[in-house]
Amino acid sequence: MVGAVQKAYGAARRAQEALYSGRMTVMEYRKVRDEKTGLTVEREAVVLEDQPCRLSFETLKAAGQTESVAEVTQVIRLFLSPDITVAAGSKITVTQDGVTRDYGSSGIPAVYPTHQEIILEPSERWA
Repeated sequence: MVGAVQKAYGAARRAQEALYSGRMTVMEYRKVRDEKTGLTVEREAVVLEDQPCRLSFETLKAAGQTESVAEVTQVIRLFLSPDITVAAGSKITVTQDGVTRDYGSSGIPAVYPTHQEIILEPSERWA
């Protein structure tokens, strides 16, 4: 029975990964020693590069409405291999369908046997 479940997960993972049409680069702030000053400073460092992924966009309409306009929220979800580790708060650059955008991850990834999902925010919120 266990072999059949693993086989089903494998088939489901291959199907999920066949949908990956994007490539991502992940950056984190890391402490590095400045060779000139000898001081340790935090700088952006690439920790993953050219990894397959897929972005999904979902528009949510808020139940309430302000006096002037209805509130609309967009949820940006990144799908990627469950074998990759992306730290919460990382900066992620994704190129998909000829468009390259920077995002910040908003939290801990949801990891499943076939994939993982990370909710992203536009990069201007990444600090």
